[in-house]
Amino acid sequence: MYRLTLILLCSVLLTAGCSVTPPVVEPSCPEVEVPECPAPEKIVVEKIVTREVPAKLPPMATTAGKMHFPIIGAVEWVTVNPSGLRLEARIDTGAETTSIHAEDIQLVEKDGKRYVHFKLIDPQSGEVAELERRLRRKVRIKQTAGVPSERRYVVKLWVELGEIKELIEVTLSDRTDFEYPLLIGRNFLTDIAIVDVSRHHTTAR
Repeated sequence: MYRLTLILLCSVLLTAGCSVTPPVVEPSCPEVEVPECPAPEKIVVEKIVTREVPAKLPPMATTAGKMHFPIIGAVEWVTVNPSGLRLEARIDTGAETTSIHAEDIQLVEKDGKRYVHFKLIDPQSGEVAELERRLRRKVRIKQTAGVPSERRYVVKLWVELGEIKELIEVTLSDRTDFEYPLLIGRNFLTDIAIVDVSRHHTTAR
């Protein structure tokens, strides 16, 4: 009886052991601390600016021609004597005679000779020079249609442009409506200088 009971008990235990399966426990990974990515550093990019530098032009010629005449510009500073005024002049190869702005022009006679009394004015400084020069001749200037011709007096003055100094005939006229008080014509330029219209003020004031 005892033996039978023991056998039954063992059978029950064996049956229970075979039918009961212990739960499967999945291995858990330990938590790993993920480091945070550092903020990106500011990258300074150096900006290189380049520019084109034009090559220096060769020095401009100061003389030309076989005779090495000085080269002057279309507008120059000119000294007129005996007044000593320094005037800005227009260089015009198309004009035959040099012309200057004059005011209070009067014809006077002394010892049987005729002289012209007149004033030269520097339009920039307002300086006035009173001159009296021997009358050389009169010229008749043709005006536009409907306007009568005009007679003008011609005197001789020293005209100095740079290193050029000439005693030439100068027509006294009213140049109020012109930009420059002095016009240098061919009677000063011929066989003296070459005009380059692309240049201005080649001589210092």
